[in-house]
Formats: sequence, structure tokens, C-alpha cells
Amino acid sequence: MSITDTAKNFFEACEAGKGWEVCKAWCHDTASFSCQSGALSETTTLEGYTDWMRGLLTPIPDGDYELKGFAADEARNVVLAYGVFHGTHTGDGGPVAPTGRSLAADYVYSMEFDGGKIRHMTKIWNDGHSLAQLGWA
Repeated sequence: MSITDTAKNFFEACEAGKGWEVCKAWCHDTASFSCQSGALSETTTLEGYTDWMRGLLTPIPDGDYELKGFAADEARNVVLAYGVFHGTHTGDGGPVAPTGRSLAADYVYSMEFDGGKIRHMTKIWNDGHSLAQLGWA
């Protein structure tokens, strides 16, 4: 399987809230994670991030993504996915009671590969803008 196929399978499972139990098939067990955002400042493993995404779909049950771009840089073993996450805070479990407010959040996943599996992922995302849209900040 190519890194493009692996990245696509991971991306679709992660964004659907499948969590680590499903997503780990395309990742190293010790895959790391980084994101320069307050909301994810303590999340350092890809396992933690995929489970965070699963949890996000509780307060935002209609959460879905629009894939805008997908590109592989084979020479650097990196795949980039650019999407827009859409959803409305109608479920319980967020930092406040359901606000009924929606968000459209641009983000990029930079997935770094080693031996055909993801070894590190960086998420590029403006959490402050997203939290404000939802009425969480």
C-alpha cells in the first residue's frame, strides 16, 4: 500500500471518529502528535489525538469534513491533507451546555511516514477561531 493510500485510510477513519482502535492500523504504535493550539497542547501521541477526535463528535454529533486537497511528497515521506471541519454544538459533553452554534474550521494534517506507517502527525489549526465560533471561548 502506498503512503497516499495509507494516509487516506487514516484520515477518513480519524475524521469519522473511529478512534485509535481503528486508526492504529496505519500508524506506528508510538506515533507522536503535535499541534500549536491550546486545545491540544497536552496531546503528544497520535493515539491521544484520534481518541480526542472521537470524543469531539459527542458535543458535535454532525461533525464532518470537506476535503479540499490531498498531496504526497514521496521524496520526504510526507502526505498533506487539507480540509474544513463543519459541525454544530448540539450534543452534551462540551465545555458548556449546547450552544447550537456552528463552525467551519480550516486545518491541515501533515503525516510523516517511516516504513509505510505514520510515525508523526502535525495538525495545523487555529483553535481559538474554532472555539469562538462554537461559543466555547
